[in-house]
Amino acid sequence: MMPPATQRSNAALEAAPQGRPLELHDPAHGTPDLMSAAAQRGQRDLLVRIIRSYENPIVRAYCRVRFVIIHQDFLNEIGQYLPSHGSVLDIGCGFGLFGLYFAGSAPQRRVQGYDLSPKRVAMARLAARTLGLGNARFDRGDAVRLSLAGSYDAIYALDLVHHLPFERVPGFVAGLHRALRPGGVLLIKDVDRTPAYKRWFTLALDRLMVGWREPVRYWSRAEMREMLRGAGFEVRSHTMRDVLPYPHVLYVCHKPEA
Repeated sequence: MMPPATQRSNAALEAAPQGRPLELHDPAHGTPDLMSAAAQRGQRDLLVRIIRSYENPIVRAYCRVRFVIIHQDFLNEIGQYLPSHGSVLDIGCGFGLFGLYFAGSAPQRRVQGYDLSPKRVAMARLAARTLGLGNARFDRGDAVRLSLAGSYDAIYALDLVHHLPFERVPGFVAGLHRALRPGGVLLIKDVDRTPAYKRWFTLALDRLMVGWREPVRYWSRAEMREMLRGAGFEVRSHTMRDVLPYPHVLYVCHKPEA
């Protein structure tokens, strides 16, 4: 029998917003078809199994909160750009939450995650073994110092750029451009500077999580797009919905074939 806390978390996941069409807020991009009810149930079951795969109760609680706040459409809005076959790089993977989800939802997708924290990497590795996900690998690595010799079909960095030193970001993005194969896609989800009340709300939570010593610098949409284009990407961006007032922006960056 499941403990009451797990029963409540599963109920919360089942009650999370589901079944709405994706709103990409980019008029150049069409709206994907709604998934079948069976596919949505399968995705929710995967989320529950990922939460249970962590032994640390604090990490499990964190995952419950993340997956309840970040509803299914949010995950699909990112996942729709990832290839179902091929190699995907997860920069700043943390506990492996998103890497496990994207590996578990596409068995032919190979996810390589890097994070600076050895403890988080160890938890991600254990969770992958518990879930039996041989297509998810996690290693320790500093995002701005990684030497990425491989050729990836897709790369994503979620809520990472605003934690990097401002002067290091262009070099970091240039390295990701080199690591992508021609025609590959880079997805960056980060925080816009407007509207101001959303920026201040996000900053308060960031400072609560990382303290005052770590740099936190939000890029405006215009300067982020300019920097990404300067690295050689073709860039589109759109606002992402969320339950909480975060000014999320998803940058969809393609490396030209030629």
